[in-house]
Amino acid sequence: MTGKPSQWHFEVDRYLNPFLPPSLLHRLPRPVSHFLGHRTETKPRPQLGNLHIILNAFIGVFCSIIVIERVTREVSLFQNHGAPIITGSFGAAAVLEFYSIDSPLSQPRNAVVGQILSSVVGTAVCKLFALSSSFESIRWLGGGLACACATAVMALAGTVHPPAGATALLAVVDNGAVELGWLLIPVVMLGCVLMQCIALLINNIQRRFPAYWWSPEETGSWWRRHQVDVEADPGAKLEPQLTQEGSHRSAATLRESADETHITLTPGSVVVPQHIYLTPEERLLLEAISQRL
Repeated sequence: MTGKPSQWHFEVDRYLNPFLPPSLLHRLPRPVSHFLGHRTETKPRPQLGNLHIILNAFIGVFCSIIVIERVTREVSLFQNHGAPIITGSFGAAAVLEFYSIDSPLSQPRNAVVGQILSSVVGTAVCKLFALSSSFESIRWLGGGLACACATAVMALAGTVHPPAGATALLAVVDNGAVELGWLLIPVVMLGCVLMQCIALLINNIQRRFPAYWWSPEETGSWWRRHQVDVEADPGAKLEPQLTQEGSHRSAATLRESADETHITLTPGSVVVPQHIYLTPEERLLLEAISQRL
């Protein structure tokens, strides 16, 4: 980090994405990949009216909430410890997952990892404050600290999910969550998994969800370069490789040849120089444009 502290910037994807495996969705049977958010068509799909989207959201929110409540009731471990049938923050999460499905805040990485991180942070703060004999009188302070810490952790991890802030807060200020302790984490995890499954089923009937699983940028560039280094003969020309979005030039090759002052768009691929910072919304827009080329 260089420059003034007010200008410092940290983006975890820059360090993680090269080492994460590339997407394998295109290798799965088409019906399976379709309901996991993968699309092969290049023509833009017709826009749906807002009434249709509202109806889908109504069905999705209703189904996801009742499924989470019903399944949680059947888990004896949770009920033996007095766990609620659903965490209140999932009401807000359902709105994102079934109505604002194109928002980066709604993607699986944010919706699942953000909730888990916040439940861990909230429970940890609660346990720390519970060490004091004056826990009840300072609980309000712990609630603020839990929500603030969870927000900071999610931001650094690139997993900001607003409902997860409520999860961290509830872990300290809600009596039921306090009694659950660390058991709150598997309760939240179960709810996240169930909601994602229903979101994949309902949102992919006529729409597309998720827009991406981990990041709108490519992953696995280190693995591709490593594989080329091992398999390629010395002095041989590198053959074009498919990127995770179907482009016939690898992102690594594009980065080597692209002007470092320009953003490069090719069919299904976006290459951004490392010194240029884009918000998740801007990356999604560029990704959508690249799919139309």
